[in-house]
Amino acid sequence: MPVFNEADTVIPILEKVLSAELPKEVIIVDDGSTDGSYELVAEFAQTHPEVSVFQHRRNRGKGAAIRTALRHATGEVVVIQDADLEYDPGDFVRLLEPIRSCRADVVYGSRVRGENPMSYLRYYLGGRLLSLVASLLYGRWVTDEPTCYKMVRRDLLTRIDLESDGFDFCPEVTAKLLRRGARYREVPIRYYPRSIGEGKKIRTRDGVLAVWTLLKLRFARRLH
Repeated sequence: MPVFNEADTVIPILEKVLSAELPKEVIIVDDGSTDGSYELVAEFAQTHPEVSVFQHRRNRGKGAAIRTALRHATGEVVVIQDADLEYDPGDFVRLLEPIRSCRADVVYGSRVRGENPMSYLRYYLGGRLLSLVASLLYGRWVTDEPTCYKMVRRDLLTRIDLESDGFDFCPEVTAKLLRRGARYREVPIRYYPRSIGEGKKIRTRDGVLAVWTLLKLRFARRLH
């Protein structure tokens, strides 16, 4: 769970994660928060032994926080959880089922396939464009490429040389998993979009970078 200035939501979402009916370890990386988020999760972890907390002294980006967390993960399967309340950890069981039944190595939670309210129109259209680009480039039908809920077998994920520091982590991991021929599935999930005023951080430039990342990695001669 990457955390950056989410003091209002980080404890409520942690409680939801811990209530999900699965054995789990929760690895939090505070990415240079300045609003007290780190202090909140550090205190929370003192009474919850399944929660580990690490800190970046300065903000490095979502991808950097995920890469730090992966170095400490020990479970068989990894899933990314944002520190807000847009996603419902109650969907973890549904995400895990295709991996548990050996039908997938990678499962994306699709907001598009669920009956969910739309975020801003530009975000919705941008997400649909990214998904179409990923589908055309990599030969797999992807309906929600920028979804937070990406569940992957850890042994597969740790064999990939992830390099992105920011939100371009999402297209990077998508491209590298699909180019490796990972067995890909989607399941519908619930989604509760928040506004920019409530802390939504993704911006138009992140979408442009995502398209470039998908294109660049599709035609790269070799992937690290």
